[in-house]
Amino acid sequence: MLTLAATLLISIAIGVPVSYAIAISGTCYLLFESALPVLIIAQRMVVGVDSFTLLAIPLFVLAGSLMAEGEITPKIMRFASSLVGHIRGGMAMVMVVSCMFFGAISGSGVADVVAIGSIMLPAMKEQKYRPAFSASLLGCAGSLGTIIPPSIVMVVLGVTMGTSIGKLFMAGFIPGIMAGGSLMAISYYFSRKEDYPKLPRADWKERWEAFKGAFLPLVTPGIIIVGILEGIFTATEAGAVAALYALVLSKYVYHKITWKRFFTICLETAKTSAVILFIIAAASLFGWILTAEDIPQKLAAAILSISDNYWMILLFFNILLLILGTFMETTAIILIIIPIFMPIMQRIGVDPIHLGVMVCVNMAIGANTPPLGVDLMTACKVADIPYEDSFRYIFAFIGAMTLILILIIAFPALSTYIPNLVVSGVE
Repeated sequence: MLTLAATLLISIAIGVPVSYAIAISGTCYLLFESALPVLIIAQRMVVGVDSFTLLAIPLFVLAGSLMAEGEITPKIMRFASSLVGHIRGGMAMVMVVSCMFFGAISGSGVADVVAIGSIMLPAMKEQKYRPAFSASLLGCAGSLGTIIPPSIVMVVLGVTMGTSIGKLFMAGFIPGIMAGGSLMAISYYFSRKEDYPKLPRADWKERWEAFKGAFLPLVTPGIIIVGILEGIFTATEAGAVAALYALVLSKYVYHKITWKRFFTICLETAKTSAVILFIIAAASLFGWILTAEDIPQKLAAAILSISDNYWMILLFFNILLLILGTFMETTAIILIIIPIFMPIMQRIGVDPIHLGVMVCVNMAIGANTPPLGVDLMTACKVADIPYEDSFRYIFAFIGAMTLILILIIAFPALSTYIPNLVVSGVE
């Protein structure tokens, strides 16, 4: 196993993309430490993505892209502004709430950052918000798309853990709202400290008009969750329904896309999905090797021999995820770490749904933690500022999200209450 581990670590250290590093390490192991034919490489990678459930990934990516293309973002932001714009630092509050709403449509943190940031950042700059503050908040608020359903990360988790994606979707509501609330609290603190303005208070008529404009897009998560709960369609089929609904809105209701543009969006979706699915395929080979060598069981025995304390193991697991999240891609972390730790979590009695939510919140934090922080990097690019400028504010926002993570670890009911409440209706 030395070849497997050494090749993976060296590849990542010299800057090889994580997906290629995983595939290269598995290939080197089979070439130099195994008598198995190299044909197994192609076989395991194909088997890894030969899953009906994984179809949900390109479908949700397509739905989010169509929603963004249909100029639905301004409608969502107008509604968010009518709700929270009158609070000190109104534009910052609107950014967080808009990201929460849009995250419930796109399922992707990066999509949130780009869609909301391209409109909000210029407006915030006009109102004298510091670009570093705006970019830091955008990165963290955008990452809420990882927690709030329907989340692409939750789809990958559900497949990896063999648990209900529908339950994971429902489990994300309370933690997602809590994380959004924590970001708003930190934004309020900085807004008072740096004297950021608030927007005029909307009256009830303006709120009603804004709600009517945003109603159809905001119905999307409701269709998905209710459809899954009532057994009308599976989580994968929900992605197809969401994509069809987004197409109808963008093409026939708002008249914002042509068929030519639709096929371009499909091509872009295929490219994005191919990247995610290649990581899954490479990790499938890697995971198969680990399983063949009984690495998860051996590691579980080793960790439990040191301590079988429930809280110590959860602390170690979450610290490991936080560290890996600073320099590794989310999907790769899930596909490598979860199969290793699942036997341990089962031994100490961790609910799979609780585990999944912990992972999602960890990934949202990691997506904004230097040195990688893909959501934060994207936000800084949209804001056109140096990455390091965001460091002045980002750690306050990360600290707030970490506090929410601690609460979720300490009180599992925050993530399991809603799924358990409707468990009879979820498949």
